[in-house]
Amino acid sequence: MIGFALCGSFCTIRRALVELERLTDKYEVQGIVSEAVYATDTRFAPAAEVLDEVKQLTGKELIHDIVGAEPLGPAVPLEALIICPCTGNTLAKMANGITDSGVTMAAKAHLRSNRPLVIALASNDALSANLKNIGTLLTRKNVYFVPMKQDDPEGKPHSLVADFSMLSGTLEAALNGKQYQRLFQC
Repeated sequence: MIGFALCGSFCTIRRALVELERLTDKYEVQGIVSEAVYATDTRFAPAAEVLDEVKQLTGKELIHDIVGAEPLGPAVPLEALIICPCTGNTLAKMANGITDSGVTMAAKAHLRSNRPLVIALASNDALSANLKNIGTLLTRKNVYFVPMKQDDPEGKPHSLVADFSMLSGTLEAALNGKQYQRLFQC
């Protein structure tokens, strides 16, 4: 079973759900959502619509808090955990060992079992405040990044967004203990 966690990069959630659907063709998937995704209606989609779509695609109840995520890892082993989209906030927490949300608990619990964590970043501050956190996580065992690029170098010069279409290839590489290359794209 693969874990698929969504964080509050609301403008990229639709693209993430497309990749989730592709994964469900090949894997059994457990949906996980951050508290922000669970409770926030946005101009991109109401929370209930996103939650319903994830439940429909996975056929499972969602994990959406620390208590639900804690058993992941040794008690409920996942083949891999994907965070797509992963916000800069969640990235920073994981890099600094902060476990205060369902998604960060899922990542912490999952990494205890030495299995791959795949991060599909979507952050407006990836090339500024969060750059050191990318570096920190790149050096961690069992952490892999989906290739990423600047989505708007002129308008948002510090922003990086993963190429979600490369998620499946990154997952396959991670399951074989390798980082998919090229990590940074033009």
